[in-house]
Amino acid sequence: MSEGLYSMEAKDYDKTLDLTKIKPYGDTMNDGKVQLSFTLPVPCGAEAVEAAKQLLKKMGLENPSVVFYKELTEGFTFFNCYGSCVHTVNYSDIYVPKVESNVMDMYETDKYIKENIGRKIVIVGASTGTDAHTVGIDAVMNMKGYAGHYGLERYEMIEAYNLGSQVPNEEFIAKGLELHADALLVSQTVTQKDVHIQNMTQFIELMEAEGLRDKMICCCGGARVTHELAKELGFDAGFGMNTYADDVASFIAQEMVKRGMK
Repeated sequence: MSEGLYSMEAKDYDKTLDLTKIKPYGDTMNDGKVQLSFTLPVPCGAEAVEAAKQLLKKMGLENPSVVFYKELTEGFTFFNCYGSCVHTVNYSDIYVPKVESNVMDMYETDKYIKENIGRKIVIVGASTGTDAHTVGIDAVMNMKGYAGHYGLERYEMIEAYNLGSQVPNEEFIAKGLELHADALLVSQTVTQKDVHIQNMTQFIELMEAEGLRDKMICCCGGARVTHELAKELGFDAGFGMNTYADDVASFIAQEMVKRGMK
């Protein structure tokens, strides 16, 4: 009896994939199931739970459910919630600017540089401004790299200089000039109040003021950095989540060839 009921219900599940009306997938196609976590600045209690549910409804979630809540500190309550999203997006119309380059591994990039540039290229990187975090720039620059992707220091045809953190933009640019850099890498981890945008904007403004913008390839990276944002701010490329030294090295080498930088 139960098996027959299950089989009958399973046939009723929506299995339609319409790329013009995409919504979240939880257990079955188009069920819209999502999980949300957030904090409300209200005391923990029944009123707080109801406030969270009403907020979920205003977000466009049907059948909102608070599955966990806890007081963080007096006057603040944390929630884990579920609901079914009623909204959809047209996936077919989505266009996201991406770095236009053929991603090569370390050995392929070294060979490409030898054959097309004929000398070692110089790349200088740092976490600039007040940013004290080096996890991003280290993952790209350091010899051991990250997640199985070797860092730029390991490349035979790349002279990589990692200047560390909290490097003022003025000093970073000056060091780039001193080392005859072909490319400068700006890493930004701290993003509160969009401080990373302010710092990257200042960097580009300084490069332009010194007449250096077209003489070096300028790249930036970080968890909240996208290629679209990078281009808007005046950089040549932006590298965000799930990008590695492979992506950076491949782009710089190919961009140098495109520009005729020898």
